[in-house]
Amino acid sequence: MTDAARARTNSSDEAAQEAGDAVMGLDMLLVDGARGPLRRMIPPARTVLSLGKALARRPETVVHHASELAKDLGRVVAGRSEIAPSPKDKRFADPAWSGNWLMRRAMQAHIAAARAAAGLVDDADLDWHDDERIRFTLTNVVDALAPSNTPLNPLLWKAIIDTGGRNAVSGARRFVSDVLSAPRVPTMVEPDAFTVGEDLAVTPGAVVLRTPVFELIQYRPTTETVRSVPLVVVPPTINKYYITDLAPGRSIVEHYVASGQQVFMISWRNPDARHADWGLDAYGQAVLDAMDAAETITGSDRVALQGFCSGGIILAMVLGHLAAIGAQHRVAASSYAVAVLDWSKAGTIGALMDEEAVKEATDKSRKKGYLDGASLAEVFAWLRPNDLVWNYWVNNYLQGKPPPAFDILFWNADTTRMSAALHRDFIDVAIGNKLAKPGAATMLGSPVDLSKVEVDAYVTAGIADHICPWQSCYRTTQLLGGRSRFVLSTAGHIASLVNPPTNPKASFQVAAETPADAEQWLAAAEKEKGSWWPDFTSWLAERTGEDVPAPTSLGSAELPPLADAPGTYVFDK
Repeated sequence: MTDAARARTNSSDEAAQEAGDAVMGLDMLLVDGARGPLRRMIPPARTVLSLGKALARRPETVVHHASELAKDLGRVVAGRSEIAPSPKDKRFADPAWSGNWLMRRAMQAHIAAARAAAGLVDDADLDWHDDERIRFTLTNVVDALAPSNTPLNPLLWKAIIDTGGRNAVSGARRFVSDVLSAPRVPTMVEPDAFTVGEDLAVTPGAVVLRTPVFELIQYRPTTETVRSVPLVVVPPTINKYYITDLAPGRSIVEHYVASGQQVFMISWRNPDARHADWGLDAYGQAVLDAMDAAETITGSDRVALQGFCSGGIILAMVLGHLAAIGAQHRVAASSYAVAVLDWSKAGTIGALMDEEAVKEATDKSRKKGYLDGASLAEVFAWLRPNDLVWNYWVNNYLQGKPPPAFDILFWNADTTRMSAALHRDFIDVAIGNKLAKPGAATMLGSPVDLSKVEVDAYVTAGIADHICPWQSCYRTTQLLGGRSRFVLSTAGHIASLVNPPTNPKASFQVAAETPADAEQWLAAAEKEKGSWWPDFTSWLAERTGEDVPAPTSLGSAELPPLADAPGTYVFDK
């Protein structure tokens, strides 16, 4: 990475986090990942019909909003409108949007039309599923039609003046390149902005176990003593593991090691058609294999486990299996980071799924042998189109500029495939909300009853998470049978995780108890300044045994080091 790129990363950390809020996917998105995002833009005919019927029953509502829109547009044309964008709306931040008569009127007309459309949906009073479907479509259409995406944008004209028109040539080249390769959205980061093993995923360690499914990385201690019980991290099965090991100073793993934890990381293999039959059982067995290896190397008879997003789902099911066979004593503590185990009313994502969509999605991945990660990246982008599509449309195409170098977005672009069987199993568990129903799901032949899992749990969520709503994450505390500590971090899906102590704006909320109602928890929660990382390592230290001398070498006689971290599977394409 160049010095300039590194400087842009450091100076734009907050922007990177905001843009990264929607780069990591909940497994319920897997349906749209297989079918393609364009299918999602068009609501089912029955939903459109429901909206039509609802508005037909309320003609006065239609007349009211049409009248208000006509009045607003009249004032806009006459130059008397006081409509203004939100101060947080970066699309219209340039002074030309308020100073130029044509640009101001275009902006105000767009905002007025968007408000009228949203008001109609509000007053239609649709049921939850139809309301979410219509709003998703409406949001994407409204955002796409914003005048900031057109040649009216003052940034385009300034770029033409500054570059002598070269921005049009470079923008056209970028557009053609993006359209010809998946995911077909504007590039969010240059492919050479970072190098894994040099800029990212650089915490020292070694691969101490390699199976067809995963590599296990043991990290080198940096403290004189370590906790006797090791921590095994189960990363998402979407994208690479190094979301937990980004640049130094922003690495979760680096922080854990510095706190005295013995850390082991699973690095999943990037599956292809040969691995189509790897389902939840294969990944659950991988977690057990990693636990065995960590116990062998450290001499401990227990481990702590932490699962991120879809890794948390696998972790919960493994714990359900261990509880069923009387072996949950092997786990000293558990943690679930932005992971949803109860999918009841989990937001837009849940509302957009139906039986026909599920069948189509699973059929497509079955025939191919896997779900392509590029398709998922495209779906993720359209969850927050202003941040992840149109922002880069303006930067890359209208201004003809390269996108800034953001480590989170580089990780997001480093996509992986998902085996057809895992894709099918995740969807089956999510659609049936099986983890919320004792015995409805199985892991390695054992019925999963999370109420029987009595291991203490640390549950984190992001207050602005558009993929895993924090209330859905909170319900994990009610499913598990043990004591839970719930922490609500700032920001969204990924930014709530990559939220190091050096972030001056970092904060989190926590309460002493976890009542059944999430809003009751929120009312009792107190805000703590700083990152949740130190809070978690303090909580974990109380459950991971006594201090022992740090090992001077990695691996063991039975499991010697095979390669330096970050291993080999992380480079699979």
